Amino acid sequence: MLYQETELTGAFILEYEPIRDERGFFARTWCCREFAGRGLNPALVQCNISYNKKKGTLRGMHYQADPYAEVKLIRCTRGSIYDVFIDLRPGSPTLKKWLGIELSAQNHKMVYIPEGFAHGFITLEDNTEVFYQMSTEYQPKAARGFRWDDPAFSICWPIPVERISQRDMSYERCTL
Repeated sequence: MLYQETELTGAFILEYEPIRDERGFFARTWCCREFAGRGLNPALVQCNISYNKKKGTLRGMHYQADPYAEVKLIRCTRGSIYDVFIDLRPGSPTLKKWLGIELSAQNHKMVYIPEGFAHGFITLEDNTEVFYQMSTEYQPKAARGFRWDDPAFSICWPIPVERISQRDMSYERCTL
């Protein structure tokens, strides 16, 4: 796999390297030894799928509070998304900075998001599926979020939001 560190320390863009033949390709998308060797948290204890029927569906901005802060490894397995993550780590030089990247079934990119970040995405196509691997099991009592349009972050979403849950609409603005 190829690892590219982002300007948000600890967050990486990963690409798997397909081994192609006449059948298609084979690729590794996760390796405990490689992650640990790069100082990344290799503990992945839960996997989830998010299926989104329509383009313009926004999910976010979500995180889990300590002591349940989680690493997320995100990839898009069908369709495409604009994936956004925000540094919420107190004392971090990139506190409140965000980064967005297009993930798609075609570009083979993934994002490794460390503990202490909020995460969300908007779908760029109908029938989009997102695959998450997390280092900690979901804890409803630790679930937190910020509004997707919070001026504290000024996220530039590439398309208008057409669908969003009531829960995501009800999040308060950032108080960090």
